[in-house]
Amino acid sequence: MEDYAAKMQAKTDADLQQYVSRSAEYLEAAVLAALAELRRRGHPAPEEAALRPALEAAVAREQAEAAARPRPAASETAADAADGPELYSQGTIVLFSMLFSMWAGGILLGINLYRLRRKAALAGLVAFVLGFSLVSGFALQGALGYFNNNQLVTAFLPLVFNVVGLVVFLAWFWPRYVGAVGYRSRSWLLPFMVCLALTFALQRLVRPMLVKNGLVLPTAPDARPAAPAKTP
Repeated sequence: MEDYAAKMQAKTDADLQQYVSRSAEYLEAAVLAALAELRRRGHPAPEEAALRPALEAAVAREQAEAAARPRPAASETAADAADGPELYSQGTIVLFSMLFSMWAGGILLGINLYRLRRKAALAGLVAFVLGFSLVSGFALQGALGYFNNNQLVTAFLPLVFNVVGLVVFLAWFWPRYVGAVGYRSRSWLLPFMVCLALTFALQRLVRPMLVKNGLVLPTAPDARPAAPAKTP
């Protein structure tokens, strides 16, 4: 189990207060550690009396459930020995974000948050993905106009946007809402097949529009020689 007490000692008062004021977005044990650290520094949070009973009850319940679970045998694999729900791993989210799009990785991360019942964090993730997609769409449109629909820009900028979105997934959402939870890795095969099918369908639907607007090159025409004209 993560040592939240030691972790909170490195936080500023403002960081600790954020854990308290947005307690629904964080693990209960982390919020309790933040309350304890604020009290140790002589700045107890006004919300402590209202929050502590429910937080302590949730932590006690989690500890009791963990103690009641049977201990895995030493011969079992790491995936079988891990406690907690089945979640998509960081590696799977990276793979889908880079291979398909930030939306694919965001959906998998959102499924994780839903299974962990982090409703506030899920709402924040949805808002981020929608807002960032809107901003990146306008940025791509402006860049294409500036560079006269350059094919290199068309291929490179979406990759940059995917990387930025992925960094936010792994640096912000994962450590705060998933990272401290023990879980078993969920199979990526089904979402991979779904993404392949959706990608193929979208390419068939969107490509004619992209060709019309000069964003991609048209397919090479049939190279067969034309039949000679008949003489009168």
